[in-house]
Amino acid sequence: MARRIDYSARYTHAPEDVYKALSTRDFWEARVEEMRNYSQNHVEHFEVTDDGIDLVLHHILPRSELPDVAQAVMKKDMVITRKERYTTFDGEATGTYEASIPAGPGSLTGSMHLFATDAGCTLRTSSEAKVYIPFIGGKLEQLMLVNLVDLFRAEADMTQAWLAAH
Repeated sequence: MARRIDYSARYTHAPEDVYKALSTRDFWEARVEEMRNYSQNHVEHFEVTDDGIDLVLHHILPRSELPDVAQAVMKKDMVITRKERYTTFDGEATGTYEASIPAGPGSLTGSMHLFATDAGCTLRTSSEAKVYIPFIGGKLEQLMLVNLVDLFRAEADMTQAWLAAH
């Protein structure tokens, strides 16, 4: 059974300012650089077209840093490929993401919605984790989502700092 969680990153900037950052390669490179404080990361692909923004990020989590329950399943370092897609901005924007792990026993997918608020804007991310392993699948799903919220929080802090500086 899949588990779901929502995370809302609230910014004091207008949604068009956040979208402008999302559509800038320098922003993603700076975000990946900040995320290297937690794990190896890099931007694999970045493209802005008339249809929106497409990017692919790679995260590498050393097996030795994974919780015991995850080490029981993953026999090597965890290489996560994260694909994100945002629509064009028209007062708001939506998007999707998926994270995959080669030979991983599950999936992580989600959607994003960037919209205006009285105080600035919110980027809401709705995520779904599925792990296809009897007995421990639910524990792994919950672990994935808890760590995902920590990641989203760190990314939101970095985005807020980027917006303040640019």
